[in-house]
Amino acid sequence: MEYNVENLFDCEHDSLKNDYEFLPDNPKGWSLPRFYDKLNKIGKVILAAGEDQVPDLVGLCEVENEHCVQQLVSNSPLREAGYQYAMTESPDERGIDVVLLYQPETFRHLGTQTVRIPSEKIDRRPTRDILHVSGKVVSGDTLDVFVCHMPSRSGGEAKSEPYRLFTVEYLRKTADSVMAVRRRPHVIIMGDFNDYPTNRSIAEVLGAVKPGKKVQKDKLYNLMDGRTDGTYRYRGEWGILDQMIVNGFMLKGSKKIRARYDKVDILKFPFLLEEDDRYGGDTPFRTYWGKRYHGGYSDHLPVLMELEIKE
Repeated sequence: MEYNVENLFDCEHDSLKNDYEFLPDNPKGWSLPRFYDKLNKIGKVILAAGEDQVPDLVGLCEVENEHCVQQLVSNSPLREAGYQYAMTESPDERGIDVVLLYQPETFRHLGTQTVRIPSEKIDRRPTRDILHVSGKVVSGDTLDVFVCHMPSRSGGEAKSEPYRLFTVEYLRKTADSVMAVRRRPHVIIMGDFNDYPTNRSIAEVLGAVKPGKKVQKDKLYNLMDGRTDGTYRYRGEWGILDQMIVNGFMLKGSKKIRARYDKVDILKFPFLLEEDDRYGGDTPFRTYWGKRYHGGYSDHLPVLMELEIKE
């Protein structure tokens, strides 16, 4: 599962970060009760996604720090789920990180690496690290999971695109190196790309497109490409910013682990949506509208992928 949870911040100032927007004395009015309410809502979404079982792996975007993750797994509806986690400690100026929650019974953690993006090379502000976590699954195979949150579209798509292209190059190189080393590579890339499936960063630089009849084992395929709905709504239009990408070996080559295009869904639980008063239709029930507290879940919808794994 992948979910951009929309600014999960605690209420304390980190002296090294620009987190003033989410301190209690800010006009936004962020507070401990609102923080714990948001934790409960995120936990509710994750539990609802799993139906009969909790998701084995959950990638989260827009989490401020480890304290937020600790509170999520111990002081929310997830407290009985037994999640462990790996996360980045990024140089992002606001303190934003990405996280992977995992079930230790079904994903035995082998190692965590972070990919630092040398933003100074193109004179940009620091962005989020890319998280790479390896683990053994019940088939005995190793699964390599990447969680990423690409640079935002702040300033407009044209102005911000070069930074995403630059960042995705590092993701591609790291994924290629994993596929070159593993005898049976099983790669999952999930996250908020701040780009749509047909944009250059995904379709060209990463080379991840919708799988067709011919699938190459060492290529990447975007299981969100070609869908008509979306994970994010902008000015009344749905679009897919949250991607679920796998390598071709997981689609056609592996006998024990299988991903399928028709086993990926955007979760549209009724409690995650509300009526769009301005444009009509439904829109994500978000935590904030600008500086006004709205009390919802997130401005993104989560994505769920069901893997078939043989023990």
